[in-house]
Amino acid sequence: MSVKEVTKPVRKGEELNEKDLKRFLQSHGLIHDEKSEMTVGQFQNGYSNLTYQLNIEEKEYVLRRPPFSAPKRGHDMGREFKVLDSLHKVFNKTPKVYAYTEDPKILGVPFYIMEKVEGIILTTREASERKLNPSEFRTISDTWLDTFVELHELDYRAAGLESLGRPKGYVARQVTNWGRQYMAAATEDVPSAKKVMAWMEEHQPRQYSYSLVHNDYKYDNVVFSDTQWNRIVAILDWEMCTLGDPLMDLGTSLGYWTSANDAEIMKQGLPSPTVMEGNPSRTDIVQQYALKSGRNIDNLTFYFVYGLFKIAVIAQQIYYRFKHGHTTDKRFAQLNKVSALSCNTAWQAIQKNQIDNLY
Repeated sequence: MSVKEVTKPVRKGEELNEKDLKRFLQSHGLIHDEKSEMTVGQFQNGYSNLTYQLNIEEKEYVLRRPPFSAPKRGHDMGREFKVLDSLHKVFNKTPKVYAYTEDPKILGVPFYIMEKVEGIILTTREASERKLNPSEFRTISDTWLDTFVELHELDYRAAGLESLGRPKGYVARQVTNWGRQYMAAATEDVPSAKKVMAWMEEHQPRQYSYSLVHNDYKYDNVVFSDTQWNRIVAILDWEMCTLGDPLMDLGTSLGYWTSANDAEIMKQGLPSPTVMEGNPSRTDIVQQYALKSGRNIDNLTFYFVYGLFKIAVIAQQIYYRFKHGHTTDKRFAQLNKVSALSCNTAWQAIQKNQIDNLY
């Protein structure tokens, strides 16, 4: 983490059972004495799994656990631990993991412990405070994209992850499942949502290649080594990793890649350092990805629309939890608007058959 990527006090209601947690750390050889003083902080940037920093015996660990009152789907700690443990043997851009448990007596939910990776996480706030110039962003985006291509070229069989997912039929399942999840979490009528779902069902690709897909690859989920910006030391948040169409992975990243010429409401709803001068457009990203990976991207609008719709579903699911009192995090109070915005933008992309200059 960068010096500025500091934790904040743990949110009320999201505290950890420190006594049993220290006993767990000792049992796995991560600390010497369960009576040692421990300081716990919470990372505030993420919207999904809860992430804490543990400082104890001059060591720093990171703990990952599911959100409170969240369904297990999409928050499978054991699966995420397995992915990281397996990948770390063949891919040096994953954090090292130390211990995992499903014992409900400790925190009440499954969780795992991993290393704290030193470096810079490029959140919108971090990028603004650093006052990055256009040439820096050109290097940042190149490094980010090179690492993305590298991820998609990984031999997942060498990592022992050939059973991680079912790549055959992946696209169809994604279209169907995200549609179902949206309807299950819907709290208001958004006409564009149903239009987008119907369009994706009709226009989805039937043939595609397979690779490992991260499913949440963006600036604030990678750790840059330093301000040279030419090396990523770790990719974070592997909870949705599976085997499937790498262009679906690209589409998700494009959904998060807000550009300077996007509508103001879109830039506010999906804040990202990618709006800053020096970052390539979404179309440029696709062209560079095709050149670096050698992959054809014939159905570009579909992949971008899919990415936006997936973001819409995730935002809506979190808002649903907030609306029904399962979380009190005030950051979630406007996520229904982010969800509707994503659906409306996806419909705009369909109407114009392009991924830039949508408004």
